[in-house]
Amino acid sequence: MLGGPDGSWADTWFLSPEDIRPRGASALQVSLPTMLVAFARYSRDGNCAVLGTNLRFTMFLAAGSVVGAVLGGLLLGVFPELVLIPVLALIPLVSAVMLARQD
Repeated sequence: MLGGPDGSWADTWFLSPEDIRPRGASALQVSLPTMLVAFARYSRDGNCAVLGTNLRFTMFLAAGSVVGAVLGGLLLGVFPELVLIPVLALIPLVSAVMLARQD
């Protein structure tokens, strides 16, 4: 029998309290091609030109992403995954609520 009691593999793969690294690698394998296609389409349409005109802002965003990725990786060794995963899941939810409330 593969997976959980109902035979689904999602029960054991995505929801298991095991090591988070394989799930992160799977997420990257799914999101990377999506991001590359989106970047190619936006570049072709000329929509990425705004990044060049706002280079300072773009650099701050890139630096924040790198710092966040490094800190997130370091936190895996400090906090237990049962605490860290809900906290990291809460960040995009809070961001979405803040964006929805914006005028």
